[in-house]
Amino acid sequence: MLKKQSRESIIEIQNTFNKYKEVVDDVALLKFCGKVKEITGSLIISEGPFAKLGDICRIYKSDKTYIDCEVIGFRNQDVLISAYGSVNGITFGNMVYSFDKPLSIMCSDKLLGNILDGMGKPLNGCVHKFYETPISIHHRAVNPLNRPRIKEHIQTGVRAIDGLLTVGKGQRMGIMSGTGVGKSTLLSMIARNTNADVNVIALIGERRREVLDFIERDLGEEGLKKSVIIVATSDDAPLLRVRAAYTATTIAEYFRDKGKDVMFMMDSVTRFALAQREIGLSRGEPPTTRGYTSSVFSELAQLLERTGTSKKGTITAFYNVLVEGDDLDEPITDAVRGIIDGHIVLSRDLANRGHYPAIDINKSISRIMSEVVSDMHKKSAKEFLKMSADYNEVKELIMIGGYAKGSMPEVDKAIEYKSAMDKYLQQDIYEISSFADSKESLLSMFYSREEIENDLLESGDIKIENENSKISDNVQYVGDNLLNDNLVIL
Repeated sequence: MLKKQSRESIIEIQNTFNKYKEVVDDVALLKFCGKVKEITGSLIISEGPFAKLGDICRIYKSDKTYIDCEVIGFRNQDVLISAYGSVNGITFGNMVYSFDKPLSIMCSDKLLGNILDGMGKPLNGCVHKFYETPISIHHRAVNPLNRPRIKEHIQTGVRAIDGLLTVGKGQRMGIMSGTGVGKSTLLSMIARNTNADVNVIALIGERRREVLDFIERDLGEEGLKKSVIIVATSDDAPLLRVRAAYTATTIAEYFRDKGKDVMFMMDSVTRFALAQREIGLSRGEPPTTRGYTSSVFSELAQLLERTGTSKKGTITAFYNVLVEGDDLDEPITDAVRGIIDGHIVLSRDLANRGHYPAIDINKSISRIMSEVVSDMHKKSAKEFLKMSADYNEVKELIMIGGYAKGSMPEVDKAIEYKSAMDKYLQQDIYEISSFADSKESLLSMFYSREEIENDLLESGDIKIENENSKISDNVQYVGDNLLNDNLVIL
């Protein structure tokens, strides 16, 4: 009897212990402390605490408020810290406490439809405590041997991309241009029209005014329902702008690991690089090309390599790159182009002529396209690009009347197709074009209706009738018009 009571008491004690242990484990204990020694710009130098690179710290100000920070380096016995917010109000001797762990964010399916800051905290009043899975924002990309090859296309809803620069599920693309040429608008078209399961959108260094414009005007209510938006505006601390990109990537990885096809969009990589440059210079890194520190380029590679395919799902990524002075060979543009799987160049000249989206198809490339489209599609895109290049080569001569018809047969053909090509490439912001619509419109320039229908059937591309698609209803196939053996898009 005594043994039974003793055993029950032990079980009761164990249950009580486990109960309180769970509570304690959920509390982020402040284990180590130090003191603020010096502040230089956004860099805080403290004597202690004992911490590791990347650990989260908290500084308590004299007015009892606090600011969260991160360890970014060490100098002799001092700890170099960067804040996630303004350093105003911090003074000599303020206590610095270490959490002894890196930044983690809370993830769940309830993130859909919400807007978060760079630390993963809600900006639109959602209940943060219901997110049940804390995930560190710092981890390595998928093992290259565990990345399946890209064999399937994804719909962007932008005719010029789906038809001529087809993107595969898990591909990483850059959108490159100077300011005011339509990068953000192009991203919003993709976000609304893609057939991906989830959108994760990172707005890095954007103007505060543009955030709500993008959400309400460009993305819309329907687009927001399947999206998670991470925002770090231009006036946020450099560290918060950098960490916002990692937070967004981590959320995209969470949905990918649940078997989803994720569309990841980041605007912009350039502002991420500028923020990382600020951090690098503040901790004493020597500047290199155009003032960028070496850490900028290593951080770019680590960030961009985390998107892509895995055995569970895919992350298809579009990275906006703000090109300084429209120079496509400037350091950040060149570095990004060397990491990703293709790029889309937007032309200021096309934008000035009201040609939207202002995609310069002859300067753009999708390195995966040949792996994810049919032979007919591939040949049609190749012929379209050739005609466009042929026309651009003699465009100035044509405009001044210096070209004589019959001089070059390939140029004559390009001139004949010019209006049809422009019609195909231009698309209203709210015009919807499914992948099958875009493909059919392209192939109809070179193949008969029967050949196209067989190709659509074999490749599994289903044509969806949509009243908002303006071009698919006006397609005329080769052979339909006996007076002209070439396409005419009316």
